[in-house]
Amino acid sequence: MGVRSLGYLRLESTDIEKWKLFGGDFLGLMPVEGGSAESLYFRLDGYPPRIAVSPGAQDRMTALGFEVLDERELAGLVADVEKAGIKVSAGTEAEAQERRVTGFVRFSDPGGNPVELFYGPVLDHVPVSTPLVSKFVTGDMGMGHAIVSAEDARVTFDFYVNVLGFIERNTMRSPDGSTTWFMGCNPRHHTLGITPMPGPGRLLHFMVEGETLDDVGRALDRAAKYEVPMMHSLGKHTNDHMVSFYVWSPENYAVEFGWNGLQVPEPVPVYEITDGAFWGHNFTPPPQPAG
Repeated sequence: MGVRSLGYLRLESTDIEKWKLFGGDFLGLMPVEGGSAESLYFRLDGYPPRIAVSPGAQDRMTALGFEVLDERELAGLVADVEKAGIKVSAGTEAEAQERRVTGFVRFSDPGGNPVELFYGPVLDHVPVSTPLVSKFVTGDMGMGHAIVSAEDARVTFDFYVNVLGFIERNTMRSPDGSTTWFMGCNPRHHTLGITPMPGPGRLLHFMVEGETLDDVGRALDRAAKYEVPMMHSLGKHTNDHMVSFYVWSPENYAVEFGWNGLQVPEPVPVYEITDGAFWGHNFTPPPQPAG
């Protein structure tokens, strides 16, 4: 029993119009209609929208959506989360319909990150159309991975491993001595990362993976075409061996477009990395507000 994959991200943005270009024209996701006329919805594959962006008074993640097997498994996880002292609320039928899932619950993890556990995606059987990308690597591995923050990263890491069933893959120690944990829940090397930062937990980074190296190259071309600000140049990671580059989203999330990420079908011993990249991934700070 445990989380199966990262199913979706729900975001609020103070400038939702920028997401039309960023999500569709740059990332190559498929824009679709959804339950709210004011929101943007993007598909990557045969699932319902994997990313939903709604207008908001601040830039923030409103849900990190993890898929579980079925209603019975969801009930078991709810009991485990409540035993850990965390209050869980059931989503309404209208909210489930808007997410196009059969049922879901919500709670905040120990770091303060908003989490939803869902089961039963409602499929519309309309083939996905991503003409800018040959195919996104999803399936049983979900939409990709995400990195979030927590003031007490160790406690939050323990919650994901001991309560939600994640498996530790590797760690990385920062120069200040703090540790970032990378965890998996399926063959994708990592689905979630937890890094220590002051204040309430928040989304720092998410990744989508293309099926071919050409998908990465063409995405680089689109980043230049649309003047999407670069964060990390093309490089290869030491932990999941992914060849990728990063850009800054409209809200300054680190968004990675990658290829050929390491898959770990069976548990392997954990390890610590001392550098994030074998080569490349040179850093550029986020753009500063005008004025």
